[in-house]
Amino acid sequence: MLRLAARGWCQEIANAKPKRALGVAPIAAYAVEKPCLQPLPALLPPVYLVVERVVDRYGFVSIETNRYSVPERWIGRSLSVYLYPGEVRICHRDQLVAVHPRLIGVRDSKQKLPEHHPTPQQRDRTPPPEATLLRGHDPLLDAYVAALVGQAHGRGVRLLRRLLEFKRTYPAAPFLAAVAQALRFGLFDLGRLEALILQQVAGDFFNLDEGDDDA
Repeated sequence: MLRLAARGWCQEIANAKPKRALGVAPIAAYAVEKPCLQPLPALLPPVYLVVERVVDRYGFVSIETNRYSVPERWIGRSLSVYLYPGEVRICHRDQLVAVHPRLIGVRDSKQKLPEHHPTPQQRDRTPPPEATLLRGHDPLLDAYVAALVGQAHGRGVRLLRRLLEFKRTYPAAPFLAAVAQALRFGLFDLGRLEALILQQVAGDFFNLDEGDDDA
């Protein structure tokens, strides 16, 4: 009985009386707005909180003292973080960047997806062809090639190419003798190595018998 009386009072008195804030009676305002009203969904969407965060240099956004990963390409950019009761959704405008389970009841923890910060794969370092051509002929030469590459500081291919040229240009015995001497003294300056080779070669090519003097 009281419910019916209250409903009648709302419809006949409260809603029919003009309101200063509206400028019209609520029932008249409702008649104007009714065509634009939309029905409520069958299920209400989950409640969430939106905050803006800048991705740090390590590829994370910080929320409530915890950190959530995003792909490294977003470092330094501002992203929208949607905090749902059970998950964290990180977006850039309409683009979904990352989804994480929300860390609840913990502090200073980190949630990271492996695909966001992949570990760099070490490339298979195939030895240059010059090294392959130099190795396998003599143990001393193999040791010199390995030491030369270690001392090269990024210039290994150029030095190996020059060493291969020495091997192809000079006789094997003087070449290997000079390599052995250079290896013994830790000599990896190929200009000086060539000088050692020439010293070894000089006896083979330029020795003249004393009895052949035409004077």
